[in-house]
Amino acid sequence: MISIAVVLAWSMAAQAQIQKDTTDVFTQHLQLKEVVVTGLTGDSRLSETPSAVSVLDAAFLKGGVSSNIVEALSREPGVSHISTGGGISKPVIRGLGYNRVVVIADGLRQEGQQWGDEHGVEVDGNGVHSAEILKGPASLMYGSDALAGVIIFHPAPNPAPGQFIAGVIGEYQSNSGLAAYSLYHGGNVNGFVYNLRFSDKYARACSNAADGRVPGTQFRERALTTRLGLNKKWGFSRLTLGYYHLTPGLTEGYEDGVLAGPTGYALELPFQQVHHYKAVLDNSFTLGEGRIKALVGYQHNRRQEFEEETDEAELDFKLHTLNYDVKYLSARFSGWKLSTGLGGMLQRSDNLGEEVLIPAYRLADAGLFATVSKDLRKLHFSGGLRADYRTLHSRPLEGKFTEFKRDFWGFTGSIGLVYTPVPSLNLRANVARGFRAPNLSELGSNGVHEGTVRYERGNRDLKPEYSLQADLGLDFNTPYLSMVAAVFFSGIRNYIYAERTGEVLEGNQVYAYTSGNAVLYGGEASLDVHPIHRLHLEARFSYVRGTFGENDMPLIPQPRLGGEVKWELSHNGRVFNNSYIALQVEHHFAQNHFLPSTETATAAYTLLGASAGADILVRGRRIATVSLLGANLTDAVYVDHLSRLKYVGIRNPGRNITLKVEIPILQER
Repeated sequence: MISIAVVLAWSMAAQAQIQKDTTDVFTQHLQLKEVVVTGLTGDSRLSETPSAVSVLDAAFLKGGVSSNIVEALSREPGVSHISTGGGISKPVIRGLGYNRVVVIADGLRQEGQQWGDEHGVEVDGNGVHSAEILKGPASLMYGSDALAGVIIFHPAPNPAPGQFIAGVIGEYQSNSGLAAYSLYHGGNVNGFVYNLRFSDKYARACSNAADGRVPGTQFRERALTTRLGLNKKWGFSRLTLGYYHLTPGLTEGYEDGVLAGPTGYALELPFQQVHHYKAVLDNSFTLGEGRIKALVGYQHNRRQEFEEETDEAELDFKLHTLNYDVKYLSARFSGWKLSTGLGGMLQRSDNLGEEVLIPAYRLADAGLFATVSKDLRKLHFSGGLRADYRTLHSRPLEGKFTEFKRDFWGFTGSIGLVYTPVPSLNLRANVARGFRAPNLSELGSNGVHEGTVRYERGNRDLKPEYSLQADLGLDFNTPYLSMVAAVFFSGIRNYIYAERTGEVLEGNQVYAYTSGNAVLYGGEASLDVHPIHRLHLEARFSYVRGTFGENDMPLIPQPRLGGEVKWELSHNGRVFNNSYIALQVEHHFAQNHFLPSTETATAAYTLLGASAGADILVRGRRIATVSLLGANLTDAVYVDHLSRLKYVGIRNPGRNITLKVEIPILQER
C-alpha cells in the first residue's frame, strides 16, 4: 500500500504546477462574523447563534503539537480530552465526555463504541480542514447523546471547476519518534468532483523525565478516504468511502516498581486492533427557495484485543450502524427561517471473542424536530422542539448475561436570543434541554474491562439523563481587539457514572454504574489583541465545576489559563510568506475537586511552548509550508487530571519538538 501511494504522489507531482497561496490572515479575521455554521439549525451565520459555538480553521488545527485530531482541539477553551497515551483521545466539552459528545465526520454521526475509556475517535486528522464545536446541549438537532455538545469535522472544500489539486504532508515528533505522511489528490471536471487521501502514522513509546520510555504507548494509524460527487445547479450528491485502522499498544503500568515491555515501533502483546469502515451518501436538492438534505450512511466498527501468543483475539466486538437523516431548510421569508427533519439509526452488535464485557444487542432510534429563527432588526431569535424514541434489546449469554429490553422517550427544545446593539458587539442568551439514553455498557456490562484494568458491572434500571442549561455570552470584534466570553449553568438529572464499590472480582476492583442529580457551572473566555498588524497577544481561560450535592463529579478537567505572543514577520515576502514566530504558555491549576471513590487530586503544572513557520515561495508561488513547534520545552514532569495513565503511575509526555511540512501542488486546465 505504501509503495502504491508513493508512486501515485510521484506521478501527480510530475505533471502538476505549484499552487499559489497568498491568504491574508488579517482579512480573514475581519470577516469572521460572516462565517457560516451548520451545527444548530442547518446553515446560519455565526453572528446569529445564541449558543457558544467555536469555529477552528486549518491554521488552528495544524498550529499545535498533537498526536491525533481530538488532542488538537483541546487547546480551545472549554474543550479537553481524556487520553490513553498518544494514540487515543476522547473529547470532553465543559466537563462532559463519552456518549455525551456527538462527533460528526463527513456529515455522518460517528459510532465507534465511544462508551469505552480506551476507545478514541476513528477520524483521520489530515482529512479535517476545519471544525465546529457546539458547547452545550444540542439534542434539538442531534437527539440522544448530544448532552455536552457536538464536534463537526469538515473536509476541505471541493476544487474550483477545472482545477486539480495534489499534495504531500509530512510530520515528525521527537518525543515518540512519531512519523506521519498524508497524500491527497482531487479535481473538479465540469461539476464532477473527486478526492482521494491516504494517511499513515506510526510512533514508538512516548517518554518523560520521570518514567523514561513508557512501554505499550506506541501505536500505528492508517486511513484511506475516497470521495466522489456531482455539483450542479439543482444541488449536489456526494459519496464518501472511508477506512480507518488503529493499532494501539496497551499500557500495564508499573509492576514491582518496574516498567517492563516493548518501547520500539513494533507492537508486542498486549495490543488492540481497531477497524472502522464507512460509506456515506450525502445529498442536497434545491426545492423552490429552500433545500432538502438527505443523508444515509453505514458504519462497521470492529475492535479486537490480543493478549496471548495466538492468532485469535481474546476480545472481538463488532458494531454495525445504519444512519439516516432528512432535513428541509427553508429560505428566509419575512425574516423567518424554518428547518425541520427526521433522523435516527439502527444498530447491531456481535461478540466473537472469548472475553465478553457487554452483551450483544439491537438498537433503533428516531427523532423528529423543527426549528425557527427570526430577524428583528438588532435582535435575532431562534428556537425549536424535538421528540426522540429509542429501543434497545440485549441478547442473553449463558452464565454471563440475561436478556432485557428498554425503551426511552426524550423531549427536548431550546430558545435563544442574540442582541447586536452595535455592529462590533453581540450579546447572547440561550436555554436548552438535553437528553441522553443510557448506553449498553452502562446498562449491561459484566466482566473485566482489560483496557481500564477494572471489573465493570452495569445497572439495567438506569434512567435517561436530562439536562437544563442556561448560557450567557458575548463577543466583541474590532480590527485591533477580539473578545469572546461565555458562562453556563447546567442541572443534570440522573447523571450516570461508574463508582468503585470496594469489591474485588477476578483480581480487579469492581466499578458499578449508578446515577445521581448533578450541577455543572463555569465558563470560558479568550482575548486577542493586535495593536499593530503583525503583533498578536492572546489570552484564554476555562473553568468548570461539577457537584453531586456535597460530592464532586468525576473527570472534571483542571481550570486552565493560557496565552500566546505571536509576531507575523511577513505576508508578501519574495521567499518567505505568512512567516511568524510565537511563544506560548499554559498553566493548569490544581484539581482538588474530585470523586474520592474513583479519583485522586492532581497538582498544578505549567507548560511552555514555541512555534515558527512560513510559506516558501519560488517566483511568487508557494512550493511548501514548513513549521517547527515545541511543546513542554522545559521537560516538566506532570500529570493531567484526565489522563487514564495517571492511575497506573505514569506521567504525561515530556519535551516534544515537531516538524511539519506540506507541499501543495495545483494544476489548472
